[in-house]
Amino acid sequence: MKFDLHVHTVFGSSDSNLTIEQVISESNRIGLDGLCLTEHGGGWTSDKISESFKNSGLVVIPALEVNTEMGHVIAIGITSHLPGIHKIDVLRKVIDEHDGVLISAHPMRNFFNKPPYDSNLIFRDFDRRPDSILEIANHELFNYVDFIEVTNGANTSEENNLAFKIAQSLNKKGTGGSDAHSIQGIGKSVTVFDSKINDTASLVKNLKVGNFYPAERLNKGCLTPFTK
Repeated sequence: MKFDLHVHTVFGSSDSNLTIEQVISESNRIGLDGLCLTEHGGGWTSDKISESFKNSGLVVIPALEVNTEMGHVIAIGITSHLPGIHKIDVLRKVIDEHDGVLISAHPMRNFFNKPPYDSNLIFRDFDRRPDSILEIANHELFNYVDFIEVTNGANTSEENNLAFKIAQSLNKKGTGGSDAHSIQGIGKSVTVFDSKINDTASLVKNLKVGNFYPAERLNKGCLTPFTK
């Protein structure tokens, strides 16, 4: 199954202009099987998803993108903000209580930019700019997450390649997600599962088992495994 694990809509993300109708039409056009609504503000319920995506043919799973002190983290297993989850240790505890998983979202975004456009939350924990994969991989963030988003549709190839190398160095599986905020991004980066996904529980199970691989270019009609 081809899943986009990182999508934002107008329903739960104020910075998105992607409507539900556009999600359905574009996902069906490119052959996407399912997606995670990783809204910044949450808000999706099972009833709301059933109502909004009925007869769409898509498996749609609610999640959150949480802005923590160590960067953005996709939390699969919870659908609304809970007290203290902006702290990564609290978020880890909460997601374990809900039998979910955490994915480090676009961890290398802006890494190659020149000041003052090189903002990246994990960098502020270094007393100087990290200059090796090992040094970055030793950051505390990666002790808290289960997976690393190695291909993000809104990142540069250089940023994604570095995230992939970090995941390899840590022996963590990498995921793919478009980070779509408009119709153009859907399916640019995806995660392909060997088994069928029906709901949050089966998504979490298959992530934990590792039956998946990151891929790109589904939106262009030429799905390509991401193996940089």
